[in-house]
Parts: sequence; C-alpha cells; structure tokens
Amino acid sequence: MTVFLWGVLPYAAFALLIAGLVWRHRYDRFGWTTRSSQVYESKLLNIASPVFHYGILFVLVGHLVGLFIPESWTDALGVSEHAYHLLSLYGGTAAGVLAVAGILALIYRRRTNAPVFRATTANDKVMYLFLLAAIVLGMVAKLAHSSGTGYDYRHTIAPWSRSLFTLQPKTELMVGVPVLYQVHAVVGMLLIALVPYTRLVHMFSAPVQYLTRPYVVYRSRDPRQLGPRPDRRGWERAGS
Repeated sequence: MTVFLWGVLPYAAFALLIAGLVWRHRYDRFGWTTRSSQVYESKLLNIASPVFHYGILFVLVGHLVGLFIPESWTDALGVSEHAYHLLSLYGGTAAGVLAVAGILALIYRRRTNAPVFRATTANDKVMYLFLLAAIVLGMVAKLAHSSGTGYDYRHTIAPWSRSLFTLQPKTELMVGVPVLYQVHAVVGMLLIALVPYTRLVHMFSAPVQYLTRPYVVYRSRDPRQLGPRPDRRGWERAGS
C-alpha cells in the first residue's frame, strides 16, 4: 500500500491529467469551458467567484512554496523555522478560509437558484466534493498539528514531492506522516486526476493575454468632446 499510494498513485494521477487534457483538446473543445451560469444570476456570482479564485490562487502558491522550495533556501534568506511555521499556519489558514467561503457561496447559489441548479450536473457535484474536501482536509491537518513548532512537512512530504520528478519516489518518507496529511495528499492527487474531466479544465486556458491586449474599440471617441489626442495602439479610429 505504501508503494501504491506514494509511488504509483502520483504518476497515475499525472497520466490521467495529461491524457484528459489531450482528449478534451482533440475531441471536446466545445466543452472546454467553465459553463458559466452568469446569465441566470450574477449578483452573488460577482462576489463568490472572485473570493474563491483569489483564495484558491493563494492556496496553490502556498503549496508550491511549501513543497518545492527547500528549507535551505528559506534559511539562506534569513527566514527562521518559527517564522516559516507562523506564516504557513496563518497565511495558509486565511487562504483556505477564503477559498472555502467562496466555494460554499457558489454551492449556495447553485442550490437556491432554480435555473442554476438545473444547469448543475453530477460531474459538477463530484468536482465540488473533491475540491472542498482537499482544502478542508489541508486546513484540518495544519490546525491539528499546529502546537509548538507544528509538524515540519518540509522533512518528509516536501522531499517526497520533489523526488517524484526524478522518477525515484522516496516512498519511505511518507510512512510516518500524520494520517490527516496522508489523506489530504491522496484526495489532492485524485483531484488532479479529475481536473481535465470537469469544468476545472478551464484553468489551463486562462486568458492571460487579456492583461496586455489593447481595449476593443466599438465606437471612436468624439474629438469635439474630448479634444485632440494622439492615436494610440488599440484606440485607432474606427471610421464614421
């Protein structure tokens, strides 16, 4: 079981992730979308969606730093173990609370708004279950082992995570890990495997170019009202 959970399951989840992305791109490009329900209700969505997305973004960044930044690097920057523990505890908990609040608001919206509820599929329910479980389990594991200096996962879980990329997983490091952390890791791997088969696939097509592209001009500005101004990229005159 140790070999399966920490030496086989991670690669199986990654294989399902890649295979699902390739399959969706080749055969289901029309379904590669969030299936937005904003047309049915937008007031609560405009609050819950940003809360969830900012929360999950902070959660992902925290995991990347915690798992893939070696302890020697933070020591070189002058970050003590106690300071790192406090940042991980309070920062991670705050990010998790933000993400969970967003998810619960989105679920409430789907359950109480009839058109949105009818547009909710079984696939969506499974996605919400695994997403919520992964975040809550991570918060519970962190809080349950927060006394003193807390559980130092940078000596066990983090080296195991990095060893996966060398194709020589150090499964023995996960044997003594607290059960809550182990369950959190397993649910997280299952969530990774589910991503391309749910609406979460849209994270791989985030419109990053929107940050730098020019505005879309539908009608030229009236120079008589705004006065003369030089034309800039994206503001070319559209004609009469």
